[in-house]
Amino acid sequence: MRHRRAGYRLGRTTAHRLSTLRNLACALLEHGQIVTTEQKAKAVQPFVEKIVTIAKKGDTQHHRRLVASKLGRDRKGFDWLYLPADASDQEKASVDSLKERASAFFDLPSGDKVKRNRFGEMTRGASVVAHVFENVAKRFSDRAGGYTRVVRLGRHRIGDAAELCLLQFVGAEEGPEIGGKASTRRRTADKRTAFAAKVRKAESAA
Repeated sequence: MRHRRAGYRLGRTTAHRLSTLRNLACALLEHGQIVTTEQKAKAVQPFVEKIVTIAKKGDTQHHRRLVASKLGRDRKGFDWLYLPADASDQEKASVDSLKERASAFFDLPSGDKVKRNRFGEMTRGASVVAHVFENVAKRFSDRAGGYTRVVRLGRHRIGDAAELCLLQFVGAEEGPEIGGKASTRRRTADKRTAFAAKVRKAESAA
């Protein structure tokens, strides 16, 4: 019995679960969409939407501290924007692909804000909290809620066969069939339409 244990446990301790939600939220805020399991997506969805709602209330120091508290700290992210001086064409193409996909959801900070030392460790990065207020919240300024959506991909993870889904911000979707196939409702409606057309054709021929 659950005994008033609300929410998704995700098979983790409280600290591990909170760390998981914060990391997934930061990834979503950086990239605009992530691929994860259905349970994790449904667990992190309200977590991210509360962050966006706080950011929409006002860009004050108080609200920034609330968002930083939700994320654990004022995180330095967007390390994937970094390009070394001697970057290869493959590295440039990879970064450009990520930037093109993320820019469909919101404006991105400049890659010049991300620096690494000679050991590859990130020494300076763009602030995720500032990105939430400057880019993400402004995108949904006229929306009352429902900033994200979960799309089942119709495939399973190798190893444990967990169902994978896409968690993304709304407003940049290309259509309802992102998973590669139409929904059951759409297939049923198409069958009915085809059957009705067949019946009308038979009646007109008679």
